[in-house]
Amino acid sequence: MKRDNLATNARKLRKNSTDAERKLWRHIRSKQIAGAKFRRQQPIGDYIVDFVCFEAKVVVELDGGQHTQADNRAKDSQRDKYFQDNGYTVLRFWNNDVLKNMEGVKEVLLKEIEAGVKPKY
Repeated sequence: MKRDNLATNARKLRKNSTDAERKLWRHIRSKQIAGAKFRRQQPIGDYIVDFVCFEAKVVVELDGGQHTQADNRAKDSQRDKYFQDNGYTVLRFWNNDVLKNMEGVKEVLLKEIEAGVKPKY
């Protein structure tokens, strides 16, 4: 997909966020977790990720029920491999986890951010 199209699609996705995406964004925006800056619906390569912290190289994907289908799982694996090959840790959470267990999600995010952020001297 061309870069212009990715940017346009990312803007559309930001305007049409799911309930889970809106809830997670409220908890991670403005450097609320370990001072890490997150971006939402961010193009990386040929993909648009739900959330990313470039400093810690952490990608966060929120998955609904459609991700249980075999063809979508295969696409997710391909995406994950691309990000991992480029040095990112990929965290996948079910929408239901975000909606019902935000503290658990934040705990996992905090551990990964702290592990991934390099100290600045």
